[in-house]
Amino acid sequence: MIMNRRQALTGWLLAALWLVSATSGSGAAPLPIGTNGLRDATVLIIRHAEKTASGDKLSPQGEQRAAAYPAYFQKYQIGGRPVRFDRLFATANSKGSQRPFLTIAPLGKALNLPIDQRFANKQFPDLAREVKEHCSGQTVLISWHHGKIAALIAALGGEPAKLLPGGEWPAEQFAWVIQLRFDHEGHLVAGETRRVAEKLLPGDTD
Repeated sequence: MIMNRRQALTGWLLAALWLVSATSGSGAAPLPIGTNGLRDATVLIIRHAEKTASGDKLSPQGEQRAAAYPAYFQKYQIGGRPVRFDRLFATANSKGSQRPFLTIAPLGKALNLPIDQRFANKQFPDLAREVKEHCSGQTVLISWHHGKIAALIAALGGEPAKLLPGGEWPAEQFAWVIQLRFDHEGHLVAGETRRVAEKLLPGDTD
């Protein structure tokens, strides 16, 4: 009887170990893009506001845009409902630029939300992983450098070619919002995934 119990326990443990190795080993099939934590999530991506000719700060026009964002996003709607942010992200400050942070600092203050700056510009894959793993059901705003936004969109499961001209963010464009809306299964919602022209300041164009 004791031997039978030991044999049963051993068999159960071996089966459990096999199941773990089969589901988490290197040969396991990866989850499809858009299904890892992005269920019922909304991700908005903006470029930092206008920059000075030199230095790491915003130009006067950039400061004006940053100051206008709290009112702009207060009126921003998705599917007829006002947007309510759960998390804010900005590129980590560097010797060359504090602009992504400065762009949404007024919004963070108005909403009393901290701005997560753990990820440097080239660490957009880590940012995408953070959003996928921890932002299910949430609404997120990301302020980033324009050169990596297309790759960030792709890392989140979007298609840069459908959202940006030539699949890249233009160097002189500061007035767009990229809106990624995910359904209950973590797939992008076609009608609610789009590029939005802010038209926030005089001279803003699409």
